[in-house]
Amino acid sequence: MAGAHMKRATMELGGHSPVLVFDDADIDKAATLLAGYKGLNAGQVCMSPSRFFVHEKVAQEFGEKFAAAFGSRVVGDGMHSDTTMGPLAHTRRVSAMTEFVSDATAKGASILTGGTAISGPGNFFPPTVLMHTPDTAKIMIEEPFGPVAPISTFSETDEVLSRANALPFGLASYVFTKSLRTSHYVTSKLEAGMVNVNHFGIALPETPLGGVKDSGMGSEGGSETFDAYLATKFISEATE
Repeated sequence: MAGAHMKRATMELGGHSPVLVFDDADIDKAATLLAGYKGLNAGQVCMSPSRFFVHEKVAQEFGEKFAAAFGSRVVGDGMHSDTTMGPLAHTRRVSAMTEFVSDATAKGASILTGGTAISGPGNFFPPTVLMHTPDTAKIMIEEPFGPVAPISTFSETDEVLSRANALPFGLASYVFTKSLRTSHYVTSKLEAGMVNVNHFGIALPETPLGGVKDSGMGSEGGSETFDAYLATKFISEATE
């Protein structure tokens, strides 16, 4: 309708957010923060980290620590005090997670934790970490929108940037490194509307929320949120 009537529209259309963990990163911090953020709403968040690219020198260490932290989340009824991760939105999402895992393992990925739907009532799937996930795996191409985290390794910065930018999505990206040079270079090259380095600070009232490419138009939040509601008018007047 907006297109038919030339109305402005602001759209946030989701993404498939890459995480880049470099070999100089604080691995303990990265693993802990990512496990917590990935577990929010069982991964059913548009900005959820969903493609993990980890430098080959620290991939094994990161994979083990991340799997331990993510796998320790208690899945169950949100009304129970000990629950730290709830259900998926529908039985279809449980089937989708199973399919993602099956496809990835068939293509060479290994399971570090989870991987099998939780039996019984409710749409529950455990925190799942896949190691050595190829870029051809379905989960590296389609946004999982669930608690499955695929890890892939890289060796060169430009190589991983090319892979991170390969999809038609560009909502959020996350970088972990201690190098300001690496941070400045990588954040300038990542095709995303929002980039966080060594922390998570997205969707705050005072900051713009929006993506590039197929991940949306315009921004919500911050002063930028008014752009879609304002019209630019140029006025020129000659005076004697």
